[in-house]
Amino acid sequence: MMTSVRHCWKAGALAFLLTVAMAAAGAADSDFVSGIDDLPLMAGLVEEQGTALVFDSPSGRVVETEASGPLSRAEVMAFYATTLPELGWRRQGEAVFTRERETLTLELAEKPGGVVVRFVLSPGGR
Repeated sequence: MMTSVRHCWKAGALAFLLTVAMAAAGAADSDFVSGIDDLPLMAGLVEEQGTALVFDSPSGRVVETEASGPLSRAEVMAFYATTLPELGWRRQGEAVFTRERETLTLELAEKPGGVVVRFVLSPGGR
């Protein structure tokens, strides 16, 4: 009887550790914006589940997704204004960047306690 209780406890502990490991692996994947493999997701932002739209069109890929977090609009813009040029993006406007034949637009909206960022990638860069 005592042996079966120990086996159940060990199996439960193993299941818990596997769940934690899988969650950590998933968190590592969230370092980048879904559908845009080389676009970093700023620390403090979390992608909103179910908001990602990704498809390829004859003229290029289209990606839309949202993330939010307890940050200010200014903090988010400062991060992307610094980071995106390092990745080959050229700033075309306050929140519009182009690279090769793609345009990335960041639409930011402040909300109580933070900001919502909508990432829109579309064909049409220079």
